[in-house]
Amino acid sequence: MYLTDRSAPPKAGAGQGPRRGPGRKVAPVVLVLGTVSLITDISSEMVTAVLPLYLVTTLGFSPLGFGTLDGVYNGVSALVQLTGGHLADRIRNHKLLAGLGYGLSALCKPLLLLAGSIGTLGAVLALERTGKGLRTAPRDAMISLSTPAAKQGRAFGVHRAMDTTGAMLGPLAAFLILRAAVDGYDAVFGVSACVAALGVLVLVLFVPGRKRGGTSEDASTPAGAGLPQGKQPVRLREALALLRVPRMRALAGCAALLGLTTVSDAFVYLLLQRRAGIGEEWFPLLPLGTAAVFLLLAVPFGALADRIGRRTVFLAGHAVLLAAYALLLWAPATSALPVLVLALHGTFYAATDGVLPAALADIVPSHLRASGLAIVGTSQALARFCCSLAFGAAWTLWGDGPALAGSAIGLLCCALVASMVLRPADGTR
Repeated sequence: MYLTDRSAPPKAGAGQGPRRGPGRKVAPVVLVLGTVSLITDISSEMVTAVLPLYLVTTLGFSPLGFGTLDGVYNGVSALVQLTGGHLADRIRNHKLLAGLGYGLSALCKPLLLLAGSIGTLGAVLALERTGKGLRTAPRDAMISLSTPAAKQGRAFGVHRAMDTTGAMLGPLAAFLILRAAVDGYDAVFGVSACVAALGVLVLVLFVPGRKRGGTSEDASTPAGAGLPQGKQPVRLREALALLRVPRMRALAGCAALLGLTTVSDAFVYLLLQRRAGIGEEWFPLLPLGTAAVFLLLAVPFGALADRIGRRTVFLAGHAVLLAAYALLLWAPATSALPVLVLALHGTFYAATDGVLPAALADIVPSHLRASGLAIVGTSQALARFCCSLAFGAAWTLWGDGPALAGSAIGLLCCALVASMVLRPADGTR
């Protein structure tokens, strides 16, 4: 049981494709999907950057109330991922499911203008996350199926780098809008809706769809990556049977275990603002620091994972996150603290976010790829949902320091367990 520590030799039906020329190139569909994610992340991160402060300072939510909404924000998408992944494999049209997900998220952005209570906000955020849950597994499946197994880390690194470019531009746009507009939060939500609609348009026009009479999702999908013609659609029982595969079960279990002690981004930024005494007007720029580091390191870390082992890079990323928690707990509140914490936070994402789905290339057959991605993503997201609820409750009861200290101790213990579970059977890295 291990995190596809090295790229295994090609296996029949595992999504291998023909060589594509120079080793550094990625499939065109990866670049197009990266563009869609870039635009969509501008929209999403505009909202994410201001939402914690908007809820806590403007609407007066307690940390527990915010933790509940933040848990809904992540937990709903986790539950829907299974549905989105299975349906994409069943109807053999990943683009359709991804498009429905992007469209639903775009429709929810204007509704934030009308939501002013925890109930209505929770409903809108749940619908928005439903869209994210529908699109994530089909989108990642298109990336995975268009890329040879030995280059999965690089392909996901390129996509995540483009996605993170949007994550950088979103908070910057929110910051500028808040400074320029009279009704700053309403303006942020309105502009976010327009940008989200543009992302859906790019997906519809430029992402290749399923070939007529074929099973491939796009022109770059390797021959035979889909189900052979005439074969019965994928059944739910077949998708769930993936959990009988020891390597798949270990990967999903460790993703969940580590997610239980991974404090959400919003809480990290709130803790950093309080710890470093950052003014509210600068709060939307905090995600920009994380995104900048993620952008710089996503592709190099993806390629490194392909070369030295995905397990090694994945676990090292969580060690870096533990260092960020330690700084928030014990480092003096100097001007260097935000820089160091955000740099470590971005490094954590660069070492884990694309490496985890890349690890599935050698485990899950191509016709179940979206389902496999959904199972692992759901296990991780549900764990983070639980972490948000628990962290918000701990902050409310005991304060932010003890809550973070508990998360740090838990992360250390879970990382040690994961390093044992994901250890290769032959003793290599």
